Amino acid sequence: MAVGVPGTLATWAKAVSEFGTMPLGRLLQPAIAVAEHGFTVDGTFAGQVASNLPRLNAFTSSRSLFLTGDGQPPAVGSTFRNPDLARTYRLIAHDGPAALYDGPIGTALVDTVRGPPVAPDSQLGFTVPPGVMTTGDLAGYTAPLRAPTHVTYRGYDVYGMGPPSSGGSTVAEALNILEGFDMSTSDRALALHRYLAASKLAFADRNRWVGDSDFVSVPLDGLLSKDFAAERRCLIGGTALPAPVAPGNPFPPFSPCTTASAPATAGPAETSTNHLTVIDRYGNIVSYTSTIEQIAGSAITVPGYGFLLNNELTDFNPVPASPGVPDPNLPAGGKRPRSSMAPTILLRDGRPLLGVGTPGSSMIITTVLQILLDRLDFGMSLPDAIAAARASQRNTPTDVAEPSFISQYGAELHSRFGQLFTSTPEIGAATGIEVLPNGELQAAAEPTRRGGGAAAVVCPAADHPLPSSPQAVCALVPAR
Repeated sequence: MAVGVPGTLATWAKAVSEFGTMPLGRLLQPAIAVAEHGFTVDGTFAGQVASNLPRLNAFTSSRSLFLTGDGQPPAVGSTFRNPDLARTYRLIAHDGPAALYDGPIGTALVDTVRGPPVAPDSQLGFTVPPGVMTTGDLAGYTAPLRAPTHVTYRGYDVYGMGPPSSGGSTVAEALNILEGFDMSTSDRALALHRYLAASKLAFADRNRWVGDSDFVSVPLDGLLSKDFAAERRCLIGGTALPAPVAPGNPFPPFSPCTTASAPATAGPAETSTNHLTVIDRYGNIVSYTSTIEQIAGSAITVPGYGFLLNNELTDFNPVPASPGVPDPNLPAGGKRPRSSMAPTILLRDGRPLLGVGTPGSSMIITTVLQILLDRLDFGMSLPDAIAAARASQRNTPTDVAEPSFISQYGAELHSRFGQLFTSTPEIGAATGIEVLPNGELQAAAEPTRRGGGAAAVVCPAADHPLPSSPQAVCALVPAR
């Protein structure tokens, strides 16, 4: 019931049509090779399979794809192959997106939704109800090209993803709030206290006001307004704000320190998410986040086609988050659920400066925000900003933080400002690219989170990639 109409392929096709330099069929060739020949299983992949073992084992198609013959996750160091996915990609390369949205892949997908391949010995402990998706739902799907969010921050133009994603507006609102403070102060604990407070306020407004703008009125102009940010900023004092803090009223006229009366609580958000950042030698930059919501999505593999179905519809709030308060993220036919994806691009003087993004559920938003603060206000390089210890505040009673953040700042933030922390092993898994002042490109990824990321630059002169590593540098060639 939670499987939404897949949008990834439509998004790829739209991007290729609007901005691409190669046809989709050619672009799919490397993915076909990886699916056909396999990749080496690392600890992260094996661990994610293990954490979803009962769910994957409950469906015959997922069991045969992801588990060994004795029902175990693939061993670290083994090769994971997916010839069914290679076949699927070949069909799409030959027939285009219609192979899914109006073809055999889509027919198989709908059959799987309406008749889940539940194993007779499933140990889920509950009945898996059939879904209601139709081939007409697939055929009618579109990938709209929406305007990005845009604010300025200390002279930089910051562009993000607009509704129904809440990432762009929430990052932007928090930046607007923080712009009124001296965040480059030597008092790092004070700056971090303000970061946590601004995140809390922005999340309160996100939860109350952001949803699918095709179905609800999202007051985006107000949420992105410097005047609204000033109204919210004046609530930040010398102690941690109560939680949940009430949402603001993003409609002019704005006056300091007025808020709506009802609190809002955080809604669900995706956790099985990927992010990549790419720039070409001419300065065309892409920040791209995709998700199937939970790790392994619905855990249902489409038999014979080698891909998992999402469970994106759980990103809706099934009931209003706050009783008696309108909720923009309730489900409806044809409506897109709110996400937290926050692919972000910064321009300086109209030219690309950096692109960044991350997976990480609703902590995507705070991860991107903290990386921007580390880079722009705290004077870190992009690799150091991505590697830095993280904390997240999403209008909850406690701040969630990595152990290294708590050990470094937790005691002072608690004693001076009353911040309370809950530890989590890691937050996010970011990648980013920056155009350095001398025209060089610097690519950066996580040194350790999720087993460490990879960043590489293909040097135009040498025409080969540098060794894969957490960071790499090479020059941007002049625009033609």
